[in-house]
Amino acid sequence: MIITIGREFGSGGRELGRHLAEILGCAYYDREIITEIARRTSLSEKYIQHVTEQKPVIPFPIHTGRTFWAVIPDYNQSVHQEQHKVIQEIAEKSDCVIVGRGADYILRESKPFRLFVYSDMESKTARCRKNESADYEAGEALSDKELAKRIEQINKGRADYYAFYTGQKWGAKEYYDLLINTSGRDIRALAEVVAKFC
Repeated sequence: MIITIGREFGSGGRELGRHLAEILGCAYYDREIITEIARRTSLSEKYIQHVTEQKPVIPFPIHTGRTFWAVIPDYNQSVHQEQHKVIQEIAEKSDCVIVGRGADYILRESKPFRLFVYSDMESKTARCRKNESADYEAGEALSDKELAKRIEQINKGRADYYAFYTGQKWGAKEYYDLLINTSGRDIRALAEVVAKFC
């Protein structure tokens, strides 16, 4: 059994995945994937996190008598390739829940149960404030407007990354088995219900 979870930032998808794995008694993978890629590539986890949530910048030639782009390492591609390998390896090990990383597409031949988690902006900002994620930048609290803008930027990055590597629209209903709106909902209670579908 493989369950993949695509999620908007602040929607509670990570929390839902943890509860789901606990209820079903299976392995849970999220940031562990980033840690493993960092171990294999010797790149920092922060850098890998950034690369896996942004559409890659295509290098272009700079001409000053010679072209330099050919000798610049393509870390974006190596991170993506390593992520692909890690996700396939963990899916082969045991039943699991995998959050993000385009796992639904990478494992498409294994026919995972594909979830997409979303919510309204009010719920996303409230959840970020509660979890203290994304609402602090350089040690300073963001206003509600700034936090909402930050959440939108993160989600745009995820959508662009997903579209670049899959050719599919992130969050589009035709690519998932179940879409879950967590707005104003108890995540643990939702996980209990979702577990019955898996």
